[in-house]
Amino acid sequence: MENQQYQDCIQACIECIEACNVCFDSCLKEENVKMMAECIRLDRECAEICGMAVTAMQTNSHFVKKICGLCAEICETCGNECKQHDHDHCQRCADACFKCAEACRNMAS
Repeated sequence: MENQQYQDCIQACIECIEACNVCFDSCLKEENVKMMAECIRLDRECAEICGMAVTAMQTNSHFVKKICGLCAEICETCGNECKQHDHDHCQRCADACFKCAEACRNMAS
């Protein structure tokens, strides 16, 4: 069970990294980039913490629960920001962030 939980969370984190990277790149190409600044910033932070969470799970770090708890918080924040924008890339990113947040919360509990 625990191994499957790790695998599910790792997969959710990888999907979130990909969605955040696409959103980040796409936001930079939007007409009003300044309006997307917070989304861009959070995309970067979210992708970074997801990467750290993947590494922590793959190496069986003693800090998995804490890292996944922080990852869930950042993913939730990024998802809430992306959800405010009508762009498809933002909506897809929000969905990936919320899915990752849920998987990480399960790891942190």
